[in-house]
Amino acid sequence: MVEQSDRAPLLDWEEVPPAELAPSGPSPETGDSIQSGLSSYPTEGSVGVDISPNRSPARPNSVTAVPGESPQSPYKYSGPGGDASATDEEGDCAFHGLSVRDRRITGSGWEEKDQIVAVFVVTFDTRSGNMIEWCLPQDVNLDGVEFKSMASGSHRISSDFIYFRKGCYFGLACFANMPVESELERGARMKSVGILSPSYTLLYRYMHFLENQVRHQLQCPGQYSPLEAFYEDKKAVLPPGGNGLVTACPTSALGPIVNRCMHPEMKITHPAGCMSQFIRFFGEQIMVLWKFALLRKRILIFSPPPVGVVCYRVYCCCCLANVSIPGMGLTVPEFRPFFYINVADITALESELSYVACTTEKIFEEKKELYDVYIDNQNVKTHRESLQPLLRLNSADREKYRKLCEQRQMLLYSQEVDGDCTSNEEELFILFFMEQNNRIFQTLSELAASADPTLTAEHVRAMGLDPQADRGFLVDLLEIYGIDVMLVIDNPCCPQCCLGELM
Repeated sequence: MVEQSDRAPLLDWEEVPPAELAPSGPSPETGDSIQSGLSSYPTEGSVGVDISPNRSPARPNSVTAVPGESPQSPYKYSGPGGDASATDEEGDCAFHGLSVRDRRITGSGWEEKDQIVAVFVVTFDTRSGNMIEWCLPQDVNLDGVEFKSMASGSHRISSDFIYFRKGCYFGLACFANMPVESELERGARMKSVGILSPSYTLLYRYMHFLENQVRHQLQCPGQYSPLEAFYEDKKAVLPPGGNGLVTACPTSALGPIVNRCMHPEMKITHPAGCMSQFIRFFGEQIMVLWKFALLRKRILIFSPPPVGVVCYRVYCCCCLANVSIPGMGLTVPEFRPFFYINVADITALESELSYVACTTEKIFEEKKELYDVYIDNQNVKTHRESLQPLLRLNSADREKYRKLCEQRQMLLYSQEVDGDCTSNEEELFILFFMEQNNRIFQTLSELAASADPTLTAEHVRAMGLDPQADRGFLVDLLEIYGIDVMLVIDNPCCPQCCLGELM
């Protein structure tokens, strides 16, 4: 056990000094000020979801950006790392990573606590390749982490960071490459320092610490005292039985559980401008990715190192599928983030029905049975014939993209001219697609519950879709989500062509 006197100087980066913890959760202003010094990747305001019972018929399920804490939520969103995941199909515990130690109920909601289950150092050995040099706890299963935390091709770059998944855990590792005058090391010393947690929503807090530690390990190999102190201070309390899941708080203590589709566990903190970079990088192709995400397809993004920015593209892709209508999407495959993957993940991917991931290994392009959509640079493609029509942009897609760019320009103008800092591009991006998705599913749900469940061209236009060009997309959407409506589309051959009832 590391003594307190040793821990203090080593953990001066800590996000919430123990002396500052109040009986109730901090105010949004306090939370923002605390987070501002955590990482070299600053956060912006969080997004809360407000589903008002008094909805306007024109805009069902209105979504409101709320900084800090949402009054409807039984727990606090911790900045852009807020996690609203409920129990999923594979039996993961509700609110991934929750434990009595990890979160505690306060007068104002849930307070996020630390939940690190492992810390490790990976090194590249010229004879053995990637290998785990050191870890705590010593009996933790880290098989494969040595390849996940040091991406293939990293020897060509000086530094990187990587989000990845290891079983039911998520990891963040910082990599660095330092030239050395050593024939044994062939002129370069490469290491990664990383952590594992049941949730990726808090990993960003430790980015700066990991960056400092990997540089420390390169310059002073074998000095693990800061990492030992970090683990002792942040380690999660795992339940007996060794099932790898952190104990969840009693449901009665949680209060009403937030629908996992309301605000998916897809929130990780990113550098300022991540969303705008994503929009500039893909342009109108975002609308193509949006449809694939909503249909829960398997999306794989290829890019050479560095892979950190590509992990953020994984995040942005998942934001496209947000839905805030309670109960909607519970029967469809969860859009699971894998972040960085390599050949060691092939077996795990074979059983996945829906995911988004990135890789630096070109060999994945040949393994077409593992993915539905493959993205190489800005080139989005699919080998599945049934999905080929979705690659073509239509007039409705371009109109939605135009509105997104218009709203973004208005936001930037208000920030520059009026000094309005109440909103940011992340909120705009997430809410834009959430409202679009809500409009579609609200219309379909109301039709399915009506006496005449007939989806006409007028309904389709009202949802922001093209009655002709988006017909195949709608057919797949109705089938995947199990929405029982009759799709009727006008066409030149048959003014009222009934395409059948979809269960």
